Amino acid sequence: MKYLIAFLFCVLPLMVSAQTRLPESQAEISLSFAPLVRETAPAVVNIYAKVVTQSRQRTPFMNDPFFERFFEGFGEPRPRVQNSLGSGVILSSDGIVVSNYHVVGQATDIRIVLNDRREYSARVLLGDADSDLAILQIDEVEDLPFLPLRDSGTVEVGELVLAIGNPFGVGQTVSSGIVSGLARSGGAGGSGLGYFIQTDAPINPGNSGGALVGMDGQLIGVNTRILSRSGGSNGIGFAIPSDLIAAFVRQAEEGNDRFERPWAGATGQVVDADLAQMLELDRPGGIIIAGLHPASPLAEAGFDVGDVVIAVDGQEVHSPGEMLFHMGLSSGENTVVMTRLRDGELSDVKVKMIPPPEDPPRGEITLSEDAALPGLSVAQINPAVIAEMRLPLEASGVVVTGLGTLGARVGLRVGDILQAIDRRDIKYPKDAAEALGNARRGTRVQALRRGGRVMLRF
Repeated sequence: MKYLIAFLFCVLPLMVSAQTRLPESQAEISLSFAPLVRETAPAVVNIYAKVVTQSRQRTPFMNDPFFERFFEGFGEPRPRVQNSLGSGVILSSDGIVVSNYHVVGQATDIRIVLNDRREYSARVLLGDADSDLAILQIDEVEDLPFLPLRDSGTVEVGELVLAIGNPFGVGQTVSSGIVSGLARSGGAGGSGLGYFIQTDAPINPGNSGGALVGMDGQLIGVNTRILSRSGGSNGIGFAIPSDLIAAFVRQAEEGNDRFERPWAGATGQVVDADLAQMLELDRPGGIIIAGLHPASPLAEAGFDVGDVVIAVDGQEVHSPGEMLFHMGLSSGENTVVMTRLRDGELSDVKVKMIPPPEDPPRGEITLSEDAALPGLSVAQINPAVIAEMRLPLEASGVVVTGLGTLGARVGLRVGDILQAIDRRDIKYPKDAAEALGNARRGTRVQALRRGGRVMLRF
């Protein structure tokens, strides 16, 4: 018995020591995210933004043609302050910060709070609602912690990632997960303009603008939204890829205050299994061109309806969103190389990236207060207007850009293409201004709305 007791006294301390010892190798250390969090978290900031809006008290008689005059001046617009909370990521030591547009896009006062509780004011250099990205500048700072951008084209499904942000305003938190999908376009927001990295790392309200970090400590994306019925994370979150962030930073440094997105001037259709069989492809993939604007850079490069775009700069495309995303990574007067399939043969074609042309000039006109529809704004349709208002590629003529005080009441909507007013053809903005300036009782307006014809009388 005494030998057994001696044995236990010798072995037990060794067993306890083995269970409580510190990790001694890099492989053992990598089992914890703590070193990575210590390295990356200081570059993720909390953002507090204030937006001043004009609110107006409404009465049930405001739109009544008889009683509204008795309530003229009632409920004058009053300023209302709305607060928004989100996250951001420092991208350079001199204070360049990226966040979501929906967090700071319309803000009049922006405060940035670092992980060590230092606070700074910031201003928006460049923002874009469609991409939901904004680039901010913290003035008069230096030596700030920052995260380097990683090429998002190297990201693979299954990689471990960390999502760092400020969910629900409780303070900075870290959640882990994997990259669960790539090239998610449209499904995250429904606009069809997005191109996202999908992750199962929990993302909640307040995480917007926070960092999605790879195991190498580099930024691979900015968390932007979730797909949820309850409003909380259920395992499907979306992040804007770092390559697009780099394009935004580049344009902000060039002095742009709005993101110049290259214009394709084309409509396309996904090549599914049926189309792939018809085109004698070994598998579905690519975008078949269904329509081209005469001023399209693709048309200028020699593309035609029926051609298939297989890849852009070597990156395969499987949806229009993917094609536009890879085109958007270029800036200025750069070119991209598109792999084209025509008559069973592949070829590489250089396509110049240009903004949508303002040709002919839009010549926007706002009607005077004594016109039939005071304050109504109309413009000449050109490629820039088509891109901004998402009109059909073949649209032409005059489009409604603003409703004024009575436009909505008579049934008009922004984006309506005016064809005729009192049987007078409308080809230019001045035609609409003259027709509505001389309007009489029973004026008739003929317009196109989402491909359908609309007849209005007022």
